[in-house]
Amino acid sequence: MLMDIVFPEFDFSMQWNLANEGNLWILSKSSVNEIGCIHTCQGLELDYVGVIIGPDLIVREGKVITRPEKRAKTDASLKGYKAAAVIDRKAAFKKADQIIKNTYRTLMTRGMKGCYVYSQDQETADYFKSLLNRKDS
Repeated sequence: MLMDIVFPEFDFSMQWNLANEGNLWILSKSSVNEIGCIHTCQGLELDYVGVIIGPDLIVREGKVITRPEKRAKTDASLKGYKAAAVIDRKAAFKKADQIIKNTYRTLMTRGMKGCYVYSQDQETADYFKSLLNRKDS
């Protein structure tokens, strides 16, 4: 069986959602064995959620940076970004920045009991890990 997402360093591999259950895959008991996207989990709460942070969001020196050009080409949420950037780069980037940040915020708030976060970018991973140790007043 061909896997869509593979992290050999963790012996982790899974298929993308929609393979068997269609749009209701996340309600299936076997959903824990598949990876989904924001479009199939919006408005749903889960006990736990795992979020893979892609190269479209990184952290540098404590600052969250979005990179629309690194977003998956198949993701329609940024459709028209390049054309809009030709007309007004600043406005296009602002809109893309909001979409990317909102995507991750939505995904990270689906887990009622917990959220696991993974990033291949080490500085980004370290940033999120540091948030666990932060004491807010």
